[in-house]
Amino acid sequence: MGRGGVVGRGGMEACRASVLMRPPVSLVPGSVVVPGANKPARHTHTRTDGAASPDFGPLPSSYACASLYGLSPVGREPVHEPGALARIVPLPCGNPVWQASFMTARAADRARYDRATAHLDAPVAIVDLDAFDTNADDLVRRAGGKPIRVASKSVRCRALLERVLAKDGFAGLMSFTLAESLWLARSGFDDILLAYPSADSAGYAELASDPKLAAAVAVMVDDVTQLDLIDRSRDGGREVVRVCLELDTSLRLLGGRVRVGARRSPLHSPAQVADLARAVARRPGFKVVGIMAYEGHIAGVGDSVAGHPFRSRAVRLMQATARKELAERRAEVVRAVRAVVPDLEFVNGGGTGSVQTTAAEDAVTEIGAGSGLYVPRLFDNYTSFSGRPAALFAQPVVRRPGVGVVTVLGGGYPASGAPGPDRLPVPYLPEGLKYDPQEGPGEVQTPLLGSPADDLLLGDKVWFRHAKAGELCERFDVLHLIEGDTVTATVPTYRGEGRTFL
Repeated sequence: MGRGGVVGRGGMEACRASVLMRPPVSLVPGSVVVPGANKPARHTHTRTDGAASPDFGPLPSSYACASLYGLSPVGREPVHEPGALARIVPLPCGNPVWQASFMTARAADRARYDRATAHLDAPVAIVDLDAFDTNADDLVRRAGGKPIRVASKSVRCRALLERVLAKDGFAGLMSFTLAESLWLARSGFDDILLAYPSADSAGYAELASDPKLAAAVAVMVDDVTQLDLIDRSRDGGREVVRVCLELDTSLRLLGGRVRVGARRSPLHSPAQVADLARAVARRPGFKVVGIMAYEGHIAGVGDSVAGHPFRSRAVRLMQATARKELAERRAEVVRAVRAVVPDLEFVNGGGTGSVQTTAAEDAVTEIGAGSGLYVPRLFDNYTSFSGRPAALFAQPVVRRPGVGVVTVLGGGYPASGAPGPDRLPVPYLPEGLKYDPQEGPGEVQTPLLGSPADDLLLGDKVWFRHAKAGELCERFDVLHLIEGDTVTATVPTYRGEGRTFL
């Protein structure tokens, strides 16, 4: 023991909590050991009185094991499912620790991730391919036979875009900048919808001068002046530019005095969208191929916020009203535009949070979704679906300021949107850690509070979930792809390929 009853460095090393996360191996009937516990430790532990560590026999289940600080963690439960069997196993330091026969799903995931990345120093980002594929299958099931166009900004990794598009039920990409669209088209993706208007003159010049790019990319328009900008940018390019018209999906109440939804397109009524369709149809060098309507206030707002039952009820009421209004208006818009453009190729709608309800509309031909592949923390609060977190990042423990506190490197990766606690990454594994309310996540260091901190050593990984999906990839050059408890591939993110489009 060190001063103040703190276990010395060697004892802490021998008591690494990570050994608890490994499945037990039975060598003798009735015995449970921790794999690797019989291997020489990097440090040895000698009791201050020179005696050997005692041989702990069966102990009552109420025994509270000592933390790394030598303190009794009152109220701490062993990591196992309710009713699961657990034993107390002596480690070289002499402190008995819990070894659960059955772990919670999250504890098992932590064990897999720690084993898979044991050879990697944090910070590190991973994608659990088992979870990724399960989430993809769930999106297809919810879409009910309608193809899903993948939102690339929610993935930002070409290898994973290729993986999901190889699955039945997925077709095409929804990009977020013109430069990205052209890069993806040159990389072999041949069905790309640019989901946002662009002012990239050089990009439009490239698009209008290359027949393969022009055939692969459709650009977003909601104002005739955007057509003027494209024409001014052509620089002699004569290719027909494929155009998608965006409908404003916001819910307007009390004569427009109350507005719910993102401020996107100015085109709200069927007449407005049809008028723009006619303007495009009359203009040489352009062709209307589709309509997009993203209902962010339905697809991107959770309706079951923990600890806020009245707010959750209000959100569900709003969304029910908005769904009914939008379904009727979207059908009218499609009829009006088809009267101008009979050969309309697609009507895109929805998002991860509204896949099944948007797919139920006859007017919609395809669904847009992407966040549901990674399932970031903002998608925990939905009653309509649940997914498995697939994308995580780990930060290393670099300090142990005191009892119940560790400090990890970095971690301050806030998500876009209105500032608030829900835009912060969440400490995910081990369970039970939280931010210091006086500091929060920092650019260079982040203190974390909670009893699990006492079981973490310098260099141990703390796993986080980002608030949003693809924005995680703006922080890491590569993603390590995990199957089971093995890294089976390491692939570059957009950033890792030198592509930071925003």
